[in-house]
Amino acid sequence: MPLPFLTADRAFDASAEDIALPFDDHDSWRRPYRPGPWRVAAAAFLLLLASFVLLAGMIIAFAGAVPGSAVCLGLALVVILSALRLLRVGTWVSRHGVRRVGFFTSVTVPWNRVAAIRTVQQPVKWLGFPRTVQGQALILVRQGGEPVPPLFTDNNADFLTRSEAFDRAADTVEAWGDEYRGV
Repeated sequence: MPLPFLTADRAFDASAEDIALPFDDHDSWRRPYRPGPWRVAAAAFLLLLASFVLLAGMIIAFAGAVPGSAVCLGLALVVILSALRLLRVGTWVSRHGVRRVGFFTSVTVPWNRVAAIRTVQQPVKWLGFPRTVQGQALILVRQGGEPVPPLFTDNNADFLTRSEAFDRAADTVEAWGDEYRGV
């Protein structure tokens, strides 16, 4: 029995002839792919850790040490905000440009400043760690040659072991670039 719901990637019965930019509102920032299992697992682990810290804070508060429970509450809020920020990390596109959101910084490049977007073979970081492996990266070339870190790679937390999803996301970002670079 087929289930009549939509997945994050495409409709259940979508064909290959679907349009490249299926969204109605091109003015809002959107991620052209869903967060990967490694990123979601890390965020879930952080939220689980935050729940234990909150439980410890509640026990400390019932024991009468209010300053200790306030420290636990503050630590739990930092962990929760870190988990939410980890889920926001990635590449976002809109009619205005492409945005590479990192954990601490974000870089937005308007489409009229983009010279090219392409997929290249190069050494890439494995899950963001210092270790590098040979892989693919979607890079953005600015007009004027200003360097930009890769938008995403096939070995980051969104695409590790999901090469088809990497290809689909890279094609989608390239389609957004082709659509709005001339505007």
